[in-house]
Amino acid sequence: MAPQREISAWRPSVPGVVEVFHAHYTEYAYPMHVHEAWTLLIVDDGAVRYDLDRHEHGTPHDTVSLLPPHIPHNGAPATADGFRKRVLYLDSSRLGDDLIGPAVDGPDLVDPVLRRRVGQLHTALAHPGDELEADSRLTLIAERLHGRLRPAAAAGLARPDRPLAYRLRELLDARLVEGVALDEAARLVHAHPAHLVRAFSGAFGIPPHQYLMSRRVDRARRLLLDGRPPGEVAAATGFYDQSHLTRHFRRLVGVTPGRYARS
Repeated sequence: MAPQREISAWRPSVPGVVEVFHAHYTEYAYPMHVHEAWTLLIVDDGAVRYDLDRHEHGTPHDTVSLLPPHIPHNGAPATADGFRKRVLYLDSSRLGDDLIGPAVDGPDLVDPVLRRRVGQLHTALAHPGDELEADSRLTLIAERLHGRLRPAAAAGLARPDRPLAYRLRELLDARLVEGVALDEAARLVHAHPAHLVRAFSGAFGIPPHQYLMSRRVDRARRLLLDGRPPGEVAAATGFYDQSHLTRHFRRLVGVTPGRYARS
């Protein structure tokens, strides 16, 4: 089998995300190197063996690896077929320097819930227009990482806050088309982003990004029944483009906007 080196990399419009990097390597081995950003790594196929701070580590199933900035590490395939990985590089606005020590001591977190959430985040990051979803998911992932690495500091979990949830719902309703970034929403309603997402989800049983998309699809249905074409409806209801509308519309209604309009 010829060596495989397949990669894709991009920078999404999500605060704190320096780079998204997906790769499939069979024989390539990284030499010792450092990053300025945090490295949040999941492996979908195969496994990676690496050294961090002169200690050997690996990435078995359901592991999320968090490598701190400025700490040298390398990486090589641990299986004959290599590995397929997805990586997020995050700046210090998401994970502070206080986590560097705990991450050096225990970079590999066996946490199926965290692993699933990181995978869901990568899916959201791949779709322009889903930045609120990606930001919300990343905020809760960062909170969980804090809880795993510094459990004493994260012991004060957020209490239910229905008034806060209602304030955010009013804001989302008012900004249905133009949308609102999570950090801006947090400033406007005077709350921490993670607490804001948890309060909304606890009060309404649905995360903020899903509520916003549901409202947009609901409005799109009315415009389609008025005879407006899907491309025009997408722009009028806040979707990134027609394919963005189609993906969410089909998920919530079960058919494409065009088929819905023709019915």
